[in-house]
Amino acid sequence: MNNEIRVGIAGAAGYTGGELIRLLLAHPHAAIAFAHSESNAGNPVHSVHTDLLGSTDLLFTNTISHNIDVLFLCTGHGRSAAFLGQHSLPEHIRVIDLGQDFRIRSEESQQFLYGLPELNRKAIAQARTQKQHIANPGCFATCIQLGLLPLAAHGLLDSDIHTTAITGSTGAGQAPSATTHYSWRSGNAQVYNVFTHRHLAEIRQSIVQLRPQFGSTHFFVPMRGSFARGILAASYTQCPAPHDEISDMYRSFYATHPFVHISDVNPDVKQTVNTNNCVLYTEKHGETLLVVGVLDNLLKGASGQAVQNMNILSGIDETAGLKLKASAF
Repeated sequence: MNNEIRVGIAGAAGYTGGELIRLLLAHPHAAIAFAHSESNAGNPVHSVHTDLLGSTDLLFTNTISHNIDVLFLCTGHGRSAAFLGQHSLPEHIRVIDLGQDFRIRSEESQQFLYGLPELNRKAIAQARTQKQHIANPGCFATCIQLGLLPLAAHGLLDSDIHTTAITGSTGAGQAPSATTHYSWRSGNAQVYNVFTHRHLAEIRQSIVQLRPQFGSTHFFVPMRGSFARGILAASYTQCPAPHDEISDMYRSFYATHPFVHISDVNPDVKQTVNTNNCVLYTEKHGETLLVVGVLDNLLKGASGQAVQNMNILSGIDETAGLKLKASAF
């Protein structure tokens, strides 16, 4: 593949589409061929993503060009399959879907590889030659899985898992709703989808990939928070290994993965906002292990990870266009 990766973005007017545009405008090896939006066709991209005024003259379009290498789907959960059914794509185009349609292995998703680089990086690197597409993981799922996978890989994940996690309002998408309205969200918090959140299935799928005999229950309590972006997930489970061994195990597991960092102190969300990083922290209380993870739901939890997947399947530096700095205050 040549040095320039030509990309198209479908659903480019939403939060994840906007994040992709911001990342790709500064990417050293990528060029945006089109930003697709049915409702904004003909309007400047900066009319929706107002921070891009002066950064690009790109216009939204309602057509799909085939002169691209990668198509990012930001069309929303449940809409990706319909979009692909309406648009016949040439064989050379690789799709990276940011929705949920193809994350769970099934007959319908057999052409899609689950795109968690810290789990499937080798397979992602072979996706182009294998004519596979990428199903980008969910935001909660990414944060929670990264905290649990080292345990699964080392045969230490057999007990029930309890997770409480909170996400910012951008995790609900750009379309307004009762629970994203400022007057409701500000200074507020709410539990939702208790024990039934859609990301549980992909988390279990990844755990079983590393620990096939895992048969315990994962109790997940997600929460809506009164901030714009970021996720904090705290999981605990029974684990007999001493903490120094666990700490060494986590550092070894992620030693070759540039966006996962192990902290010796309890992290906070702002350490990762506006970056593609995930910070993990562990501590033991008797036989109970606590794992805390933080990341930016729109970057490592969505668009940043999508660009990371594009880099890997294109055979370029995994960190290209993703060397971002957090807003610490």
